[in-house]
Amino acid sequence: MNKQRINEIMKNQSLNEVFYNEKPVWIQEVHDDIAKVGFLDGSREKDVYIEDLYESDLYE
Repeated sequence: MNKQRINEIMKNQSLNEVFYNEKPVWIQEVHDDIAKVGFLDGSREKDVYIEDLYESDLYE
């Protein structure tokens, strides 16, 4: 994923399915090429490279 798309998702009011390592996440904030994400399954927050995030419809 790229930074422009992440900014679009963060501004969008609707739910976007974003994943990291096959786990659904929400993007909390972005600094440079790093995004802080929270896992929907309740796992701890994590800083990840934005290039490692992807949307659910990417492979459909």
